[in-house]
Amino acid sequence: MATLKFIVGVIGNIISFSLILSPTKTFYRIVKHRSTENFEGLPYVCALLGLFLWSYYAVSKTGEFLLATSNGIGAIIFLVYVVLFLVYAPPEIRTKTAILVGILDVGFPAAVILVTRLMIHGDLSIDVLGFVCAVLSVLMYGAPLVATKRVVETKSVEYMPFLLSLFLCLNGGIWTTYAIIGMDYFLGVPNGMGFILGTAQIVLYAIYWKSKPSANISDQLDGECQHMHLINESCED
Repeated sequence: MATLKFIVGVIGNIISFSLILSPTKTFYRIVKHRSTENFEGLPYVCALLGLFLWSYYAVSKTGEFLLATSNGIGAIIFLVYVVLFLVYAPPEIRTKTAILVGILDVGFPAAVILVTRLMIHGDLSIDVLGFVCAVLSVLMYGAPLVATKRVVETKSVEYMPFLLSLFLCLNGGIWTTYAIIGMDYFLGVPNGMGFILGTAQIVLYAIYWKSKPSANISDQLDGECQHMHLINESCED
């Protein structure tokens, strides 16, 4: 069973890294143009928070090296994304994003660490940390629901990239399997929901992939598209 868990964890790492590296093209564009244009920083700030807390959870729990590896490296990469966003964002957006970073990526994790280290001990500490991570993951997996709503309204998948939906589905499925093998409900529940949501997106893609939105709808959505995904590249040329 331990060998199976290790193999599933390795596959999970590969899929997770594919998701983690997916914004690279977006940030290449930001650096090239020396501007964040209309991109939002909040998804990357929130993703950094989730990756850091899952890393802390994995380190705090015995035998979760693979989970710690994927999330730890992911946290470092997303830290680079956030720094680049702050460097190239306009002053007003930079200030707002920096405040979010201070609250979500510094203040909140610090509070969680203090509570789980000083006020709660033993297995209860791991359970509380796992619950916090699970809630954050559910919220992040729920973000693409905005995209599915748009797909149904416009009958077009123009703003729901297939590869992103596919990797979200695979990522949720593989880490759910990993959680079932390791009997980790905190990891399994949010990733199970992610697998279901990812599958639903793929089904919608299969239904609407040949459809095209009207010009008016396309123009209306163009400025809103990056709000639809946690990691969204659909605004790129």
